Amino acid sequence: MVDRNGWGADRPIPAGTSRDPPARFVEQANVFDPAIYDEFEERWPECWERAAALLSWNEEYDTVLEDEDAPFYRWFTGGTLNAAENCIDRHLEAGRKTHTAIRWEGKHGDRRTYTYRDLYVAVNEFAAALRDLGVEADDVVTIYLPMIPELPIAMLACARIGAPHSVVFAGLSADALATRMDAAGSEYLVTCDGYYRRGDAFNQKSKADNAKLALEADVRTVVVDRLGEELPHVLGEDEWDYHDRREEFSGETVDPVARDAEDMLFLMYTSGTTGDPKGVVHSTGGYLAHVAWTTRTVLDVEPADTYWCAADIGWITGHSYIVYGPLALGTTTVMYEGTPDYPDRDRLWEIVDRNAVDVFYTAPTAIRAFMKWGEEYPERHDLSSLRLLGTVGEPISPRPWDWYYTHIGGEECPIVDTWWQTETGAVTISTLPGIGEMKPGAAGPALPGIDVSVVDESGAPVDPGETGYLTLTRPWPGMLRTLYDSDGRFLEEYWMQFSDPGTGEWRYASGDTATVDEDGYVTVLGRVDDVINAAGRRLSTMEIESAITDVDGVAESAVVGRANDRGDTEIYAYVSTEGWSEAGADVREAIGANVESAIGPIAKPHEIVFTPELPKTRSGKIMRRLLEDIANDEELGDTSALRNPEIVGEIRSERSNR
Repeated sequence: MVDRNGWGADRPIPAGTSRDPPARFVEQANVFDPAIYDEFEERWPECWERAAALLSWNEEYDTVLEDEDAPFYRWFTGGTLNAAENCIDRHLEAGRKTHTAIRWEGKHGDRRTYTYRDLYVAVNEFAAALRDLGVEADDVVTIYLPMIPELPIAMLACARIGAPHSVVFAGLSADALATRMDAAGSEYLVTCDGYYRRGDAFNQKSKADNAKLALEADVRTVVVDRLGEELPHVLGEDEWDYHDRREEFSGETVDPVARDAEDMLFLMYTSGTTGDPKGVVHSTGGYLAHVAWTTRTVLDVEPADTYWCAADIGWITGHSYIVYGPLALGTTTVMYEGTPDYPDRDRLWEIVDRNAVDVFYTAPTAIRAFMKWGEEYPERHDLSSLRLLGTVGEPISPRPWDWYYTHIGGEECPIVDTWWQTETGAVTISTLPGIGEMKPGAAGPALPGIDVSVVDESGAPVDPGETGYLTLTRPWPGMLRTLYDSDGRFLEEYWMQFSDPGTGEWRYASGDTATVDEDGYVTVLGRVDDVINAAGRRLSTMEIESAITDVDGVAESAVVGRANDRGDTEIYAYVSTEGWSEAGADVREAIGANVESAIGPIAKPHEIVFTPELPKTRSGKIMRRLLEDIANDEELGDTSALRNPEIVGEIRSERSNR
């Protein structure tokens, strides 16, 4: 038997081979008609009424898009709604009180389940407690919590009373928290006593206390008791216990505050080119419509599903695809507090198996770790409930894609390789899983209604296969509205590079480099700054790393530049192998040969250092800055954001012994 690509059933399909979505999936897909692309093109921007129709509006909007003040675009103007009401109340009214909303898996095997009725009670009680503390509409409430149910409860309680929330990732430092609270002018904080990190109790309140010492304003603080007697804590002035506050307002309800579609739903701080974090502002109407629509169309989620996005709510992925997207659709969303390898490397697959997860969405860096650990871990569990797989956060190269497709999806689950950013709010580039052919390594085409162009430095489109700058050429509902208290920086960082205000042609600069093929499939190469200048040529780190990980036995890699004595830049590669074992000369030679074949001799690593793992932040991103410090024999920078700081010393020792 030979399939459509000409590969016999008795020989393996080569890595990177394109795949059509399985017929069984297409038959049940939420979107399966290719005509949706033409329809959105012909009816743009009114096509986005489809997304708005997934929400309940207190007052219907007058206009889909107002662009008179571009690039300060306004979506669904005239309309009012409440995000919490859309994520909770309307599902109760539809008779789904007992349907599970949140299924939480704790670090040490403890579990909690919240029905939509349970979530309604918790959110109302905490909303009443916040209001009693003085929180009013438009007050920014900072939330500094790990992955516990009180985090989405606090977010939705803020949304219910019209107070924007600013979630700060729990792993960030006291200084980072203070900087964000000061920038937002936030005088309210929700935090906890502590949380577990790889089995150990970690004191979160001490960080919050240190942050508050750096702030001039008085801060009213609610503290969740997560660890009990394992980490006793004392409440100071202007501090309240979360559970006591809930009990004090037991049974109370708060009418959801109708918000203008353009009112801020939340503020999220992300890194900026100047080094100062920038506060990305997301609106209520456009953002919620976009995440609901993409959860349904790209992730194919239905209310009856058990859906799991294995991200952290401290980042935009968790906001959009753990909380707001799935809850707006009334599905069951899984939250996990722990790490993929604790207490063992099959922890995620055990959760998928026990909860019969239908849709699983994770990051390529996690997939590379799974591949390195070996297929024996997923093979311990029944993963047949899975219907769709997704990736998010960074490009995924063909070999990890194929491993994910084969060993997790059993070659029966489409993979949506999604590209989007904190600033875009929701997915903008991806295949629609019931329609598009999957090309491993390529995210896919722009979604219906989204227009993408890969351009050169002058703003002219590049030829297929050529590297350029990834831009979006017209607005979309989930887009950031501005940067908090910084309209000028908003214009400078995102709009001025490729736009022509004189002609009214505005183009969003993503900061990523990419290629696009003849079919319109975009392959994202990485950030503009993720390049190495070698012999006068700008080489994409992602392109080199992809060539390295395409070698059999390699799980993941990171490349950096090192200045030699002549002032030239040499390429250093840090490589982790599958099932970690010290690789021999054959693997080293294969890496060099594959890089030379795929890119050219100029990209061949000058040195290859093998390591059991790479230094990563707690969100799973490789910290290349530290690897560059090691390569250049410089003092190491701040390692506080690492989840595995010990590996840095091991890598430095390994390199010094070479």
